[in-house]
Amino acid sequence: MKKVSLICGDITSLSVDALVNSANRSLLGGSGLDYIVHKKAGSVMRNACIELNKRKGGCETGHAEVTVAGELPMKFIIHAVGPRWFDGTRNEPQLLCDVYSNVLIKAESIKVKSISFPNISTGVYGFPKQLAAEIAIGTVLSNLDYLKEIEHVFFVCKEIDNYKIYKELLLNIQDNQKMQITI
Repeated sequence: MKKVSLICGDITSLSVDALVNSANRSLLGGSGLDYIVHKKAGSVMRNACIELNKRKGGCETGHAEVTVAGELPMKFIIHAVGPRWFDGTRNEPQLLCDVYSNVLIKAESIKVKSISFPNISTGVYGFPKQLAAEIAIGTVLSNLDYLKEIEHVFFVCKEIDNYKIYKELLLNIQDNQKMQITI
């Protein structure tokens, strides 16, 4: 049975196979979680990001790239480039859905059993938190049954307001799922 867990805390301290990083298009570090991941992961991960930037020009919005985790306690970092919120008319919801889907595809390709997701695009990118949570949970849970490798998904909220939104959404669907949801 697949497992989904909701946690309020530090995503960089979880012992999972892959941490999803809210990255910018350059993959060279930014603010928020991206800054923290780059700082804690160290030079090995940073050098992998530099190489991706040189080779591919970074990563397009809605897509994801994989690197080693460096000094963090997981095997991989999946750098996910979510959309900036402008006014909702620039395909932002679809791009956010795409980034979650592309992360799952990358995770499957590297045979990840456990993965932790942050609240992609809800920080400095300004995506509305309720809509972002609905897209994140909807995209991940609708794909989870079809994924062969991923067994445990963690939604990790740093901020209590995001945690409350995720909790309410997960409680409303908890009885309708063929998976174990832990809040």
